[in-house]
Amino acid sequence: MMVMIIMPVSGMPADRQTTVLNPYRTGTSQPAGITEQKAIAIAQQHFKGRILAVNHSDDTYRIKILSNQGTVHIVLINATNGAIISAH
Repeated sequence: MMVMIIMPVSGMPADRQTTVLNPYRTGTSQPAGITEQKAIAIAQQHFKGRILAVNHSDDTYRIKILSNQGTVHIVLINATNGAIISAH
């Protein structure tokens, strides 16, 4: 079932005072959680080096880093709050 809410918009002629609101909108214009760039910055605080890959699925960023010493590290970051889940 889809419900549409129509609200008046002030400052417009009476025949044009309607705005259709998306019923599926979460109420915020910003996406929830952290950005990919923020996740990369968090991972690079843990391991310095070159980013090889970034994957985002559900609520986790998986970042693969090649360290300056030649070791590959994988850092899992919570995409909602930026907490490090795992780093090895």
